[in-house]
Amino acid sequence: MPRPIQATIHTAALRHNLEAARQAAPDAQVWAVVKANAYGHGIERVFEGLRGADGFALLDLSEAERVRALGWRGPILLLEGVFEARDLELCSRLHLWHTVHCDEQIDMLALHKTHEPHRVFLKMNSGMNRLGFAPQRYRSAWTRLNALPQVDEISLITHFSDADGDKGIAEQVARFEEATRDLPGERSLSNSAATLRHAQEASVKADWIRPGIALYGSSPDFPAHSAADWGLQPAMSLHANIIALQQLQVGDSVGYGSSFVADRPMRIGVVACGYADGYPRICPTGTPVLVDGVRSRTLGRVSMDMLAVDLSDLPEAGMGSRVTLWGRAANGAVLSIDEVAQSAGTVGYELMCALSQRVPVVNED
Repeated sequence: MPRPIQATIHTAALRHNLEAARQAAPDAQVWAVVKANAYGHGIERVFEGLRGADGFALLDLSEAERVRALGWRGPILLLEGVFEARDLELCSRLHLWHTVHCDEQIDMLALHKTHEPHRVFLKMNSGMNRLGFAPQRYRSAWTRLNALPQVDEISLITHFSDADGDKGIAEQVARFEEATRDLPGERSLSNSAATLRHAQEASVKADWIRPGIALYGSSPDFPAHSAADWGLQPAMSLHANIIALQQLQVGDSVGYGSSFVADRPMRIGVVACGYADGYPRICPTGTPVLVDGVRSRTLGRVSMDMLAVDLSDLPEAGMGSRVTLWGRAANGAVLSIDEVAQSAGTVGYELMCALSQRVPVVNED
């Protein structure tokens, strides 16, 4: 039989989370962000659950081709725009909308030969300091784009650096409003955190929202709010079975480096999941798991192919018991990926994107 580990993508949860984003900003259209292979879930696996969106936003031309191949005829937005001039040819052929964030991309458009002008999203660097034109240069970039016959409609876009924290978005919103005053075009401001936390504020309302992590059931501002606080459901569950049992005595250790030493007699289970499957090696003893839907913890270091869990208080658990590393157990209990990520000192995004190709993945509704 195959090694007993499997990830499940929950189509109904994706639909639910998309609707939660819509409810947070009911007057806006929704970009479903599927960059990074849909945050590790797989574009083809999430498409059915997210096809109710108004458009798909992503990074790679190859990902755009995959979305078109699935039959999507609506808008697709390249969030980082094109990387070289010949990319514009594929944008023309696939009818892709694309971000413009630097002078070089405007130069490429000026030299591009096309019969159909492009829809572009002009990006402002309102404080994130990654991509975009500084506020004082934004209007001149818009003027230059607007003069090109290769450009049709120009939309206005920025990205918040602190929508998930105490600093908030007011300063960036003010910069954006000042620099775009009286400029025509649809606007897109809010990522998942801004959508859930700020979308009802008059200054943040816009034509498009861009939920990403929220669609996949992770909280964008954990631990201030859990996924459950936002009414989100896990779109991915990772399960593996117990493949061995060990009885520990006082002083016995578990795993490489003997980082966990039993201070009492204990029963442990060895689970068919390790860092080669995408489970973080850095997760310490005490990282939460569900064993047959009951909360327990990991013990010792995570190995390449295995990890150990505490069965001391779970007398019914044994060989073949199903361990939920994150997501929803068979009894309906949920272990948020954000909790596991917190133990690893990271965020749920990273765990989703790190799921290994060797892990079988199935869909269920």
